[in-house]
Amino acid sequence: MIKIMKNSIDLGIVTKDSQKSLKFYRDTLGLEYDGEMAIPGGIMQRVKCGGSVIKLVELKRPPRAESEGGGLQGATGYRYMTITVENLSEILANCESAGYKIAMPKTEIRAGISIGFVEDPDGNWLEFVEVAGG
Repeated sequence: MIKIMKNSIDLGIVTKDSQKSLKFYRDTLGLEYDGEMAIPGGIMQRVKCGGSVIKLVELKRPPRAESEGGGLQGATGYRYMTITVENLSEILANCESAGYKIAMPKTEIRAGISIGFVEDPDGNWLEFVEVAGG
């Protein structure tokens, strides 16, 4: 049985260009930068997302294959991550004005709960969830 020591997860994303990804996650979304570190075969940029860390990894030797974009319909496996926010409309507007693809505009999925999806520079989807009054 697993014994959890942290109430969040850290996510590693292998990127084509860690600086483009850092611009998206840090500069456009406003996630707190947590530093850069050398790793075997590459470099990792870290940004904080609440108690979680998003690890943006750029390898010196590119991987053999790229993942399929397209969110839920693109392929099997890890397809998106969800971040619960208070300012969904603002986030989507900031991403769109910065040139990122809005994969799904703000959509109310049930009373008081809205979602929106954005593609990062590598085609990974981020779901933002906003709960009214939350």
